[in-house]
Amino acid sequence: MPEGLAVFTLPEHHRRRLRASKPMERAVQQELKRRTAKIRVFPSEESLLRLVSAILVEIDEKWASDTEAYIKWECQDA
Repeated sequence: MPEGLAVFTLPEHHRRRLRASKPMERAVQQELKRRTAKIRVFPSEESLLRLVSAILVEIDEKWASDTEAYIKWECQDA
């Protein structure tokens, strides 16, 4: 089976959760907008890049240390 079709071996309630990453993308975009809007004008492109990189590292660390699972693998009747 091709790797791209492996998701179809999962139960339906897991497939629905894996289908799209839109909620996560929206959360990241909103946080970036919230934190960069306060500054309005950046002195250089490098300063903007440093701030955005720091925000993304912070979000990544928060997700990595989060104890709540995005998908609970214990099967429940959906």
